[in-house]
Amino acid sequence: MAPPRRVCVTGGGGFIASWLVKLLLSRGYAVHATLRDPCDPKNVHLKQLDRASDNLHLFKADVLDCETLTRAFEGCEGVFHLATPVPEDKIIDPEAEVMAPAVKGTSNVLKVCLAMKVQKVIVLSSTAAVDFNPNWPQGRLKDESCWSDKEFCKENEDWYSVAKIVAEQASREYAEKNGLTVVTLCPPLVFGPLLQPMVNTSSKFLIYVIKGGPDVMNNKLWHMVDVRDVADALLLVYEKAQSSGRYICAPNNIFTKDLVDLLKKMYPKYSYVNNIIDVEHKAPITSQKLRDLGWEPRKLKETLWDSVQCYEKAGLMQDSAGRPFRLPHLFRLAGDQ
Repeated sequence: MAPPRRVCVTGGGGFIASWLVKLLLSRGYAVHATLRDPCDPKNVHLKQLDRASDNLHLFKADVLDCETLTRAFEGCEGVFHLATPVPEDKIIDPEAEVMAPAVKGTSNVLKVCLAMKVQKVIVLSSTAAVDFNPNWPQGRLKDESCWSDKEFCKENEDWYSVAKIVAEQASREYAEKNGLTVVTLCPPLVFGPLLQPMVNTSSKFLIYVIKGGPDVMNNKLWHMVDVRDVADALLLVYEKAQSSGRYICAPNNIFTKDLVDLLKKMYPKYSYVNNIIDVEHKAPITSQKLRDLGWEPRKLKETLWDSVQCYEKAGLMQDSAGRPFRLPHLFRLAGDQ
């Protein structure tokens, strides 16, 4: 019997990464997962996944330290690079908080992959590297040829998007220059059930919409995807020999007011955000390239239902004593673009 195919997932304890690790294990892969601290209680959920005792190996590693990555990538045919910060609060030091981990971290991952003769690398980018382009024709769907305008994002102090643009473009350049097979995947807001005990930034967006609070929201078009569908997409572009370039995985879009109306019908007992102002609408994003590869994502209603069920079970929908819930700064910023 042939040994299982071996791959590595960087940042293995995160929201998307946890679902990817779960999926890979269920498909019979041997998985290496890098973590800053494998003994941290926030990573205990990984050890509880089906087949984890036999096929999951946790590595203490940092994307800014190539030596630790070398140990984690040893013997792996593929690497999924998901480790990247998604700051909840206002970014004070862009270089330290997002640029170095995203850009230098991705560069280190690719260098080590090349040295270790890894066959294929999947880099998780974001629609933050696609969607913020004021020069894109108003009525034209945004596809993989659309890139966010780096200078525009810098002017808006949207450092998360800047980091995603630079990291994705640098990874493509490195791949072309060195003959490394690299595919990038660009998801938008990611919702769905949590496997990890920590609440991630995008889930806090949805919790804010449902619970309401003091922050104004723009009635803009939000793109959304289920975390389980992102995991499916990551594995799909890895396993399909013909996959190349970048793929957008943003199957659902909805305006803020319509999102509130939809959620109210499903869960009428919550107070919901009510300070929503109208803004100019941008062209939506298409995921046709990924669908053509065979990707079949869930409907938005199922994702929202499963998300809220999970939040309720985890006690996240209860009012915090004395202080209002806040919209993560990343999404307050996104409303202005």
